[in-house]
Amino acid sequence: MIFNGFTYYVLFLLPAAMLYRCAGARSRPWVIAASGGLFFLYFSYALAGVPGMLCLGIFLWEALTSRLYKPGSRWCMAGILQSLVFLGIFKYWNFFSGILFWRHSNPLLWRGAFLPLGISFFTFEFYHYAFDRRSGRSEKGTLGEYLAFILFFPTMVAGPIKRFQDFLPKLRATPANWEHDWERGLTRILTGLAKKFAIADLMTAWTVHLNRHDILVADRRVLPLWLLAYGIRIYADFSAYSDIAIGSARLFGIGVPENFNWPYGRRNIQTFWRSWHMSLTRWLIDYIFIPLGGSRVSLPRECFNILAVMLICGLWHGAGWNFLAWGLWHGILLVVHRLWRRVRGAPSTRAIPVLASRVLTFVAVNAGWAFFCMNLPDAMLFYRKLLAG
Repeated sequence: MIFNGFTYYVLFLLPAAMLYRCAGARSRPWVIAASGGLFFLYFSYALAGVPGMLCLGIFLWEALTSRLYKPGSRWCMAGILQSLVFLGIFKYWNFFSGILFWRHSNPLLWRGAFLPLGISFFTFEFYHYAFDRRSGRSEKGTLGEYLAFILFFPTMVAGPIKRFQDFLPKLRATPANWEHDWERGLTRILTGLAKKFAIADLMTAWTVHLNRHDILVADRRVLPLWLLAYGIRIYADFSAYSDIAIGSARLFGIGVPENFNWPYGRRNIQTFWRSWHMSLTRWLIDYIFIPLGGSRVSLPRECFNILAVMLICGLWHGAGWNFLAWGLWHGILLVVHRLWRRVRGAPSTRAIPVLASRVLTFVAVNAGWAFFCMNLPDAMLFYRKLLAG
């Protein structure tokens, strides 16, 4: 991962943050835009070669078309569509064309397919800006400010997913206490690195066994331990990257959204999702769930909306049937919780029910990780071995 190497800190983060501190107010957006462009070029070449470098044109095209967005404009709809096209072609072309020709060889197969660096995150930010400009919830900003928003490299790779109307005032403000920002930022970065190396990487020794061969020969009793190790690993890994991103942004004097708030200690699946990958959860609510009608519709329609959002959430994480199954699992859990609340009303505050609900939520969330970390046939094998031996 990019955040693990000295290159990120020595060539990009520290020089860019110091240059940003020395630059004038008008120059600061361009410092971020230029450093973000170099960051994308460098790591795209390292990961995907020349085609990855050419994808910098996506940012430039988006920045130019964004100048046409205004409240109620059809250009905003074109911007929303083009962000979905970018994501669909690079991430889902082979998956959906494979479904179309599932009984035959796929004549549309893109054999040289690759994922541009951070495409799942920056296309969601493209979408948000066009959507909010159309509804009048976001100001236009200058070209330099918008380029700084989409090319801010601390959040480009793994989020958190930020909003332009939140980012812009922080970009325009002159931080009052640079030393405090650097102290807090470096502390958060070190916290993330410690979490990554001391917890996430340690769990890898257990999670490498989550494959068909090891599952077939394993003792049934060890399977829950492997899955629990994966649950710990993915939380420590992703929250560590979020810590590093948030700390990196702090070196610029810019605050970005928090992404995790002790999700494994929550007492139901709804509060779990309010605490897990929070910037994605808020994005899905604001730009998919609410436009579908949210909870202002009939109960069957509300349940459909929940399932649709979570299927999209699963597919956003990866182009595969296993990710759709993972999204469906969480959608079903959220629907069951919604129905349960309708029947039982407010949850009990007594100690034993609270503890039982926390344990049940923890088990349900971790039970679904098999779909996330393995292809669908291997995940089904895992569940069969776990339940039936």
